[in-house]
Amino acid sequence: MGLLGMRRRRHPDPPPGPLADLAAAEPFDRRTPLEDVELVALDLETTGLDPARHELLSFGWVPVLAGQVRLAGARHRPVRPRGEVGESAVVHGLTDDALASAPPLAETLPEVLAAFTGGRRRVLLAHFAQVETTFLTAACRQVYGSAVDLQVVDTLEVQRRLMRAQHHELRPGTLRLDACRRRHNLPRYGAHNATTDAIAAGELFLAQCSALEVARGRRLTLDDVLERD
Repeated sequence: MGLLGMRRRRHPDPPPGPLADLAAAEPFDRRTPLEDVELVALDLETTGLDPARHELLSFGWVPVLAGQVRLAGARHRPVRPRGEVGESAVVHGLTDDALASAPPLAETLPEVLAAFTGGRRRVLLAHFAQVETTFLTAACRQVYGSAVDLQVVDTLEVQRRLMRAQHHELRPGTLRLDACRRRHNLPRYGAHNATTDAIAAGELFLAQCSALEVARGRRLTLDDVLERD
């Protein structure tokens, strides 16, 4: 998905508050030089991959501005689920006990939306962004009864383009976050912590941009990295 929510779908007007503020912010023009675009690298931990059946357990995000991952702006916010974490705790380590005192989604989501509300509507950056877009859309509909279109950059898709252009074989596992980082000589981080994975995606994106600029022989615009409609 190239946008948060269904493409070109008209969402109901959100109620006054964080979602309405985000909706009022203008998106970046696709022709904007990439160094002038404000992005937010986002990662989620969930109980599964289907937002209709599974729940959000944590948000992690970090701003990516002016060609830098702004670590001072990194945040991690756990979410208290309505049900049990179940076997997913084996993957991310977030147990029912650990999340019992966390705020519910309705109290956490406003801060997440505010991270995307700058002078412009900031671009969502993620690795395999379908997870982030579908769960964030479902969260907005659950809490506010509406959603907001976001421009999306998916580092998995950017890597796919790079490797196809270089005629590399796309073997199973080639496009996993850790595998992509190794290809760009980035350090290995522990997986399944939302903030660490968001930082990892932000660093990967900057490395990918450097490779794309060399390949294309020019400075990049937002259109060069956005998901395609």
